[in-house]
Amino acid sequence: MDRIETVAELEALYGQPGETSLVKELDRVIPEYAAFIEASPFVALATCGPEGLDCSPRGDLAGFVRIRDEKTLLLPDRRGNNRTDSLRNIVHDGRVGLLFLVPGSATTLRVNGRAMLTADAALCASFAVDGQPPRSVAVISVEAVYFQCARAIARSGLWNPQNHVDPKTLPTPGQILAVASRQEIDGEAYDRDWPRRAEKSMW
Repeated sequence: MDRIETVAELEALYGQPGETSLVKELDRVIPEYAAFIEASPFVALATCGPEGLDCSPRGDLAGFVRIRDEKTLLLPDRRGNNRTDSLRNIVHDGRVGLLFLVPGSATTLRVNGRAMLTADAALCASFAVDGQPPRSVAVISVEAVYFQCARAIARSGLWNPQNHVDPKTLPTPGQILAVASRQEIDGEAYDRDWPRRAEKSMW
């Protein structure tokens, strides 16, 4: 196997990026990019820290990532499993990357920057849904914003219902937990109780 070990070897293989690939990258959120953030109900959050890398899904009502100004985004942390992998990384190393998806659009939006966490009561309260505020908000200083071309979404057919997988063909979370715990966790009970637990702790 031929291993690519230098940037020069990589550039020899791929060549240089085209003008449009470079000019699209900005250091602020322009109105055209804001439109994607405001329409997005889902973002993948990438972080790094002493324990390694993490990429975590963040989903909420469309526009849940608030644009405070052209250089600042606000990302609420909704209730989850309390692992806080991403949050721990942000505390140790504020570098973050975000990938916004908009259902039905093949264009994605990428944001790179640095984040810090706040539990400011007034700010958290401003993100409340059904009376439930997030426990913290990530304040993200924008360093780079650019759209990703549509090829990946187009190739995957991500939004095409004909490509949707029947969930019944995949292992359930309970089945996975049962195997991972060597049957110490009752997988059937976990799957049975999850919808009720999720409904009570969605926000």
